Amino acid sequence: MAHESDLLKLTLTPQAEQRLGIRVERVGEGSAARMRETSGEIVVPPFGGGVPTGSTSNLAQIGASQAVADGEVARTQALLRLARIAYGRADALVKEDAGSVRSRDEAAAGLATARAVADAARVQRRLLGPSVGAMGNQATLWVRVPVFGTDVGAGERDRAAVVRPLGERAGAPRSARAVQAPPSANAVAGTVDLFFALDNRDRSYRVGQRVAVALPLGGTDAGLSVPTAAIVRDIYGGEWVYRRTAPNTYVRQRIEVASVAEGRALLSRGLERGADVVTDGAAELFGIEFGTPH
Repeated sequence: MAHESDLLKLTLTPQAEQRLGIRVERVGEGSAARMRETSGEIVVPPFGGGVPTGSTSNLAQIGASQAVADGEVARTQALLRLARIAYGRADALVKEDAGSVRSRDEAAAGLATARAVADAARVQRRLLGPSVGAMGNQATLWVRVPVFGTDVGAGERDRAAVVRPLGERAGAPRSARAVQAPPSANAVAGTVDLFFALDNRDRSYRVGQRVAVALPLGGTDAGLSVPTAAIVRDIYGGEWVYRRTAPNTYVRQRIEVASVAEGRALLSRGLERGADVVTDGAAELFGIEFGTPH
């Protein structure tokens, strides 16, 4: 009967190694900034002191409110133009000694009132944010990250968080700077929302998208480090590397990742110093072992 470890072993010919482009790296010491892994949601930044727009927002209601507000802005602008004309006429009559000062003062008061109403309409429209159709085209989006109230003080708010999309073929992580936002919390879950501004000029992220977020905690952790390219994950989320135990022989070994930063993973357990792990070709070995084409 085969030993259990033999089930995780792969033996390749030199030709197969060359064809797969296998490369290995020796495990060594590393360090990484302390980060807390959590999740977040892409939302639309507020405008004019409003609130962010996310997946829980009623877009139909927002769109209807925006249409009403746009109409109110147009109406007040028209009234403002009429008030300016009325004041100009009253002022011209006074200068020609053909009108009363009282009429000019009343026109001036009407102009001031119209200007105040128009300003209020514009502010109310800004509170509703960009049009629903343009929400996904913002060059900068926000990431809403709910954290437990007891953990709010543990993070370093002056440092950027690291955001990356979910999924096996996710794109490269990018930094997101902390921003001040209107107070937001969930009393039922006991969480407080933190917000981070994310550059989205390449339109990689969409409103409502869930993302992985690494929050900076301050300080550093030290331990064994491997490239993130060496790590493969099974369907249950288990993390593995392929360790070279002999020439042309590789064994899949379970690991636990403590943190990830700048293309390297800091391990909490699973390997010892000096082990050789596959970097280039790890995904191909995983495909060979489980019959998945790559």
